[in-house]
Amino acid sequence: MEYTIKKLGLLAGISTRTLRYYDEIGMLKPARINSSGYRIYGQAEVDRLQQILFYRELGVSLEEIKLIVTASAFDGKSALREHRQKLLEKRQQLDLLIANVDKTLAQNEGRITMANKEKFEGFKQQMIDDNEKKYGKEIREKYGDEQVDRSNRAIKNMTEEQHAEVEKLGADVLGVLTEAFATGDPSGELAQKAADLHRQWLTFYWGHYSKEAHANIAQMYVDDERFTAYYDKHQPGGAEFLRDAILIYTGMDSNKE
Repeated sequence: MEYTIKKLGLLAGISTRTLRYYDEIGMLKPARINSSGYRIYGQAEVDRLQQILFYRELGVSLEEIKLIVTASAFDGKSALREHRQKLLEKRQQLDLLIANVDKTLAQNEGRITMANKEKFEGFKQQMIDDNEKKYGKEIREKYGDEQVDRSNRAIKNMTEEQHAEVEKLGADVLGVLTEAFATGDPSGELAQKAADLHRQWLTFYWGHYSKEAHANIAQMYVDDERFTAYYDKHQPGGAEFLRDAILIYTGMDSNKE
């Protein structure tokens, strides 16, 4: 079956303007242009649009979607399985938040008593999901599923007091790093204090400590522009300075190129 741009827009619930834009950027081109100059879409284009809308619903950027669906190695069946898994995870997150609202209403009505830890269960899962979306692939490839899963469990089981402590540690790292940066010496007392605070912060999530892993993650702060941007936002040049301080702190500075 074939569709004009108007009919495809009505079928999918999106505007013809959106479909024209997808055509302009090369993400979803029509099968052909008819003699009257109308865009005509076939089954292959319908299937691709479905994939595009799945990815869009999951929060993937249009730039990334285009790279995925136009790649020669794109496998529609595998993508659907991945969509299903991601949607199940999203449903689980929504179920947690709904349960959180229900419990909060019940507490407000005096029917139950809700522990403070319970009030943030859904939000902790959201933080884990956001981290997975942003950094999951790289972190899992570098440190393995077991380490990342252990870290996620630590976040979910974190008490109110632990959460406050780890938040304070994170802020202390940034504060001391800014002071240390002004000295220009990554081996100095302040820089080494920042590296030690970073170790404490990291151990909250990892549950154990490894000098090699600490050095590796510090190097990643420089190699991955997303992490670099976070530290450099608070202190321009901060990511590289923190990396140098941690390499000295761990005794891995001899490996630095």
